[in-house]
Amino acid sequence: MAKLSLFEKRRQRVRTMLRKQGGGRARLSVHRTGRHIYAQIIDDAAGTTLASASSLEKGAKSAGATCEAAAKVGKSIAAAAKKAGVTTVVFDRGGFLYHGRVKALADAAREGGLEF
Repeated sequence: MAKLSLFEKRRQRVRTMLRKQGGGRARLSVHRTGRHIYAQIIDDAAGTTLASASSLEKGAKSAGATCEAAAKVGKSIAAAAKKAGVTTVVFDRGGFLYHGRVKALADAAREGGLEF
């Protein structure tokens, strides 16, 4: 078995804790790259994506790798979640540390009405 990177170890640890404490709720999964940030609300029981948003979308003209763009994505994922009938989620930051753009997205999603 190949040795896992620190990122992969962190990702597995976070996902394991979410499975234990998730309680069957939908999962708000965040992925960030050097240029963009992406968010999805996933129903793991059904294996489907209920809502998604990213800094690539048309409404995010000043998008990119900024906390402003992450906040816009957070607000749009919260609106898409409400439209899909989801109010409570568990936050899956993946292997990313909870600061900067990831934190900005989470705070904006909370302001938009998601509970986690």
